[in-house]
Amino acid sequence: MAQAKVVMPRFFGDGMVLQQNTRCRLWGTAAAGKTLIVRPSWNGHGYTTKVDAGGRWTLEVPTPSAGGPYDITLSDGDRLTIRNVLIGEVWICSGQSNMEMPMKGFKAQPVEGADADLLSCRDPRLRLFTVSRNATAQPVDTVVGQWDEATAATVRQFSATAYYFGKALRQSLDVPVGLIVVSWGGSACEAWMNRKRMDPAWLDPFKCGGDSVTTADVKRLHQRCPTALYNGMLHPLVGLSMRGVIWYQGEENVSRASTYADQLSTMIQGWRREWGQGDFPFYYCQIAPYDYSLIGWNYNSAFLREQQSRVEALVPNSRMAVLMDAGLKRGIHPRKKRQAGDRLALLALGNTYGMARLPDYAKYKNVEFHGDTAVVAFDNSREWIYFDNGTPADNYEIAGSDHVFHKAQAWITRNRLYLRSDSVRQPVAVRYAFHDWADGDLMHDGLPVSSFRSDNW
Repeated sequence: MAQAKVVMPRFFGDGMVLQQNTRCRLWGTAAAGKTLIVRPSWNGHGYTTKVDAGGRWTLEVPTPSAGGPYDITLSDGDRLTIRNVLIGEVWICSGQSNMEMPMKGFKAQPVEGADADLLSCRDPRLRLFTVSRNATAQPVDTVVGQWDEATAATVRQFSATAYYFGKALRQSLDVPVGLIVVSWGGSACEAWMNRKRMDPAWLDPFKCGGDSVTTADVKRLHQRCPTALYNGMLHPLVGLSMRGVIWYQGEENVSRASTYADQLSTMIQGWRREWGQGDFPFYYCQIAPYDYSLIGWNYNSAFLREQQSRVEALVPNSRMAVLMDAGLKRGIHPRKKRQAGDRLALLALGNTYGMARLPDYAKYKNVEFHGDTAVVAFDNSREWIYFDNGTPADNYEIAGSDHVFHKAQAWITRNRLYLRSDSVRQPVAVRYAFHDWADGDLMHDGLPVSSFRSDNW
């Protein structure tokens, strides 16, 4: 029998970025029973571990502050050297097509400003890794992909949202950044969940065979199949030392909006337990407005956006980037990916990296009624709120006890929004941009306010 060689998953490869200032977990396979020595060039120390009877090994190596390039040599008699390793900040970037959408865009769906940004994207200290698509019924241990430096050729094929996020971190932190994209267009939130964490009722819409997911289910449902992308794309990464996660997903779940906050919260908490790295940061994009009736869906995606807004209150160390001003009425893939990446980066820089006085979002707090006028208050409104174009758009509604909403006149005084309508003498509820499609115009500190409603009808 041929002697087993030292092998590591693809994301432990030439050009990789390891998380700085941590005990970085490494793992792989080698000849059973052998002693493996891992020697990183940043300190020259040899770290040893025993390969188990199944040929698996794992160990932790302390990483220094940001720097490199370094080499890591592994030897059990057979030698493997990983070259051009940087130490810096590592982020996992996951979701569906709006995370997957590359800088080159999709067919007839460009990314705004991408061509100009590609001219100046070269950065040898920004490293990119894309996990190839893989849906499986059972967890697997490895992925297909490779690390690349940021160049026009590599960035053009890479997630636009993730790239703009990473670029902003590079410019602000001046340390190496590694981005690992784990995404698949059209994927459901349920597809990214560990089966052990799922409510069995969440399988019902997919008509899977009982409480388990089979290979036949995966072949039928592909990227929509519950657990299939966790198994085939995310599970191999579990335990990888990293700083946090960014997420852009939700369009596929619009038809099941009522359970989304519970599902995403469960998914996040499950990932954290499995990773064993505490409550790592989880920053996510609210889906942008789009007219879903164009694809035959008779749902109001504002309910999904509302569910997304709930998650940051349910899950510690999570925050939502609002994209109410970045949608496309006739396109489910907004062109403004820079806004998505930059807004995720603002959350990371302010909340994870401690940068002070960055822009932040105002959030609907409550409404009071004074005669025929509604007065809306906001949390976190340290600056004045304002209409993006100076005057209000057609996004404001008010209703009386008959539950019928009418378009409302809107005006602002400092951080209060006032609404009234000649058709509603005694208002009891208000809504802002609570439709599939709306061109959000309510702003605070340069950032959009999420769509909201005061009712529960």
